[in-house]
Amino acid sequence: MRLKDRIAIVTGGSRGIGQATAELFAQEGAKVIIWDLLDEGATVAEKINSSGGTAEFVKISITDKEAVEASVADIAKRYGKVDILINNAGITRDKTLVKMSDEEWDAVISVNLSGVFYATRAVSKIMKENGYGRIVSAASTTGLRGNYGQTNYAATKAGVIGMTKTWATELGKFGITANAIAPGYTKTPMTDAIPDNIKQMALMTIPVGFLAEPIDIAHGYLYLASEESRFVSGVCLPIDGGYSR
Repeated sequence: MRLKDRIAIVTGGSRGIGQATAELFAQEGAKVIIWDLLDEGATVAEKINSSGGTAEFVKISITDKEAVEASVADIAKRYGKVDILINNAGITRDKTLVKMSDEEWDAVISVNLSGVFYATRAVSKIMKENGYGRIVSAASTTGLRGNYGQTNYAATKAGVIGMTKTWATELGKFGITANAIAPGYTKTPMTDAIPDNIKQMALMTIPVGFLAEPIDIAHGYLYLASEESRFVSGVCLPIDGGYSR
């Protein structure tokens, strides 16, 4: 097992890529803590436990820095460590620039950027004490290339890449790696909302000719959370079928 006895927090683990990641990590031996506001996280944890893995669900918003700090302190008290943080949670509020409201801008910045910062700041303190850590955050091909109607989303995902490179520099001497992944079009509830004609146009831009399944992205998280990637830090790995070539 590639993550045997590791303690892993997966944000946004109730569905889609987060759910696939939580289930895969548990299969690989990790004790998984799912952070999410969606109650479906409890069902995911129950499924993992009934399948022989170990998981628990914490209903939490990563935008609530006090709650984040308290949950990390509780996990560290009970398990003595936090080995892995998967910053997977994210939202979209798409509009073109001139139509985007302040509320739509602020909502995406709060979850996708500030929430990643709060979670990583809290967890990195424990990782530094233990001299080990794997931090992997969800960027996006939108953060690499931009995308029509996603000023807010692009800003956050580019920001995640910048923070990741900074954390790799700051935390490497403590045995902590920091990396990001940039998923392309993936079959998730988020992309289910995209009109079919837009999906077909997107499909034409993907060299491999199909959309990713959540497990395809989860395997990227697994690699960067495992010992196999111990000399990989500060990178953003596109998992997009060649889209961002």
